[in-house]
Amino acid sequence: MLGTANSYAEWRDAALAQDEKTKADHWKLRDQTRRYDYASIKNRLDTIRKLRNEKKDTELLFILNEGIHGNMGGMGNHSLYQKAKFGTKQLITDYVDEVAKALQYLADSHSNSLSLDEKIEFFHRASHCFGRSALMMSGSGSLLYFHLGVVKALWEQDILPPIISGASGGAFVAALIGTHTHEELEKFFDPSFFEVEMEKEVNFFRAFSLLKTKPMPVEKMRAVYERLIPEMTFQEAYELTGYKINISVAPAEQHQTSRLLNAITSPNVLIREAVIASSSVPRVYPAAILAAKNAKGEKKPYLPGRRWIDGSMAEDLPIKRLVRLYGVNHTIASQTNPLVLPFIGGHKEEDGAIDVLKSAMLTSYKHWTLTSAKMFKKPINQVPTLSKFVNTWVSLVSQTYTGDINILPPNKLFNPIRLMQFRTKDEILAMIRDGERATWPKIEKIRIQSHISRTLDNIILSLEKEVYQQADTDYL
Repeated sequence: MLGTANSYAEWRDAALAQDEKTKADHWKLRDQTRRYDYASIKNRLDTIRKLRNEKKDTELLFILNEGIHGNMGGMGNHSLYQKAKFGTKQLITDYVDEVAKALQYLADSHSNSLSLDEKIEFFHRASHCFGRSALMMSGSGSLLYFHLGVVKALWEQDILPPIISGASGGAFVAALIGTHTHEELEKFFDPSFFEVEMEKEVNFFRAFSLLKTKPMPVEKMRAVYERLIPEMTFQEAYELTGYKINISVAPAEQHQTSRLLNAITSPNVLIREAVIASSSVPRVYPAAILAAKNAKGEKKPYLPGRRWIDGSMAEDLPIKRLVRLYGVNHTIASQTNPLVLPFIGGHKEEDGAIDVLKSAMLTSYKHWTLTSAKMFKKPINQVPTLSKFVNTWVSLVSQTYTGDINILPPNKLFNPIRLMQFRTKDEILAMIRDGERATWPKIEKIRIQSHISRTLDNIILSLEKEVYQQADTDYL
């Protein structure tokens, strides 16, 4: 039932039945375990609940200021989510729920012990300290529909992070989400829509085939992007949907650096052009020039002297940049890169013997590659073609390809050439379902670990609207 479920509701029922059968449901109800500091969490839970019920706002604010973070007492320990198929210790769920209720209580207008300015200061500080979650989608070629299934599963459960990054195929999916309203996405994720869309896009992935004598012309591929991605800038997309979309692009020339395009670093760049650049697979499609809107809203080249290629060549998962730009400290990676899939597990802290061995092999391989490139740098640089190849390979090897939570395809062994081939409608629909099914076991963990940050984001948005309304009233 777990393997053949056709919806998250079916999977959830099967997971709960499995937990009952294995007595994991009793394990969830018992606070005690050596895997986390249950005593301190229970104490904080009782204190916060008591202060909220007694409406002691000042004391409640003080204890919340003592620390709001996702790994309080070790409750973010990965092993706490391995015992049961569904969820974790009930104490952890209760604690997270109570903190969210306390935050919402302090934010509500009936709480008069704090001024509006004090509330905004506190919640911004709390949000900065707690951090944010981000979804990162790897380069994927024709496996991008797996990403679409991942996004669909998270979106349906209302836990899709507002910060989303993508490279190559992942950039295409990120752009689809970030340029369409909630109402449009409801239609977009309807199963019947996929059936119709597959008929329209039957030739789309022919563009990625390496086994044809001629790839799809760039103009034809651009026409597909123009139909599916509105012509809007990163800033316009953020104002429309609230999603912070980030697209990785790699430089085509040497001595240049990769870029992460978004509403902060490049607000006027057109998302569609960024996706085209990030999807420009070397030796298949020519490097692309980015475009942006000027002050008059006219389309102009952006950095016209620079050309860009497949973003996964330089920064498949831009973790460090997301941390710096948005305060991200919790990452979900939808990873479909066939070069690294055999070496990674569903979490960066997998602790089985095989997982440790695979991690050691990948780390050793990375170090040997980087060391060899440095040792033979001078002779390699004398052959431009070889130098370019080695630099590209070093860039690929030196990257980080995992997040805190990794969502992976069921089959980790893919032929890289097959990755670039045309896929049939049935294969595409199967990949979407694979993405959903791979996400379902992670949903409760994501929901619990992102509950407080989602609450803080909603509170800050609501308070800022209140500030604007007050400013309008004072002006009138």
